[in-house]
Amino acid sequence: MNSTIQKDQFYDSFIKNFISVVFGLIINYINGTFVLVFFKSSIFYSDPRYILYTHLVINDMIMLSISVGLQVTTYAVGPFSLSVCCVVLFVTVIVTKNSPLNLACMAIERYIAICKPLHHPQICTVRRTYMLIWFIWILSAVPAFSDIFITLSTRTESFFSTAVLCHMVIIRNTWQHVVNDTVSNVVYLLFVWITLIVTYFKVLSAANAASADRVSARKGRNTILLHGGQLLLCMMSYITPLLSTVLVDLFPQSRTTILFLLFLFSNVLPRLLSPLIYGLRDKQFAERVKVYFCCKKTQIIRVT
Repeated sequence: MNSTIQKDQFYDSFIKNFISVVFGLIINYINGTFVLVFFKSSIFYSDPRYILYTHLVINDMIMLSISVGLQVTTYAVGPFSLSVCCVVLFVTVIVTKNSPLNLACMAIERYIAICKPLHHPQICTVRRTYMLIWFIWILSAVPAFSDIFITLSTRTESFFSTAVLCHMVIIRNTWQHVVNDTVSNVVYLLFVWITLIVTYFKVLSAANAASADRVSARKGRNTILLHGGQLLLCMMSYITPLLSTVLVDLFPQSRTTILFLLFLFSNVLPRLLSPLIYGLRDKQFAERVKVYFCCKKTQIIRVT
């Protein structure tokens, strides 16, 4: 039994942290380039579609930084202040809920642009888009605040002065936390899935009915399908605990390797999908991103 909970040797720990940090830096560099392109061109930050997309990318960068930072801190420092851990997990819960809600909002924006093009400029304004982003953060904060209230009401005062390994299963392990987490996940994901399905079929119907702008409708339909695919990847974080339990029971001698690989495929690598799925499919974004990666300064003047 001790062998299954034994920590990695220094070499194994170093390699795993090195891989996580390198992937984290590369992915954040790529995502950061897209964010830089967004702020460098007025054509982007005056368009609600690009504003929502960039918010998704920034949210991914925050989530990735926290995930990798927590992993490295756990290996390098070990247990640390529970109060600090609670703050970190509070932000983690918010950004985790942000992504699915942002995907739903992006699908609705595409639905309005394709099915109600005459009303799109009046409905999807820049001001309303930023208000929507604030609403996403407020809505995502509700489960996080609920977790804090549950923790304060179920833990003794001495609990908050202890040092712990900062992990969800250690801090949020009461039945109240489980109920709160389950209910919020079901409600939020159900809302997002219904939104994606309804908007997809609405756009599909518009694509079949339209004669003049079939290409735009088809692109919108494909974009919403990609939203659904990315949502499935977002849901990996919900099934990872169950998957890790099953795999560790089957291969107890490879416990730390299994946990690391699941962390890599559920928390790190999916953060690269937003720029690949959306940014590179958009010609305007792709052209400007190529300028930064190819270091062709002369092209920046022409395209901006």
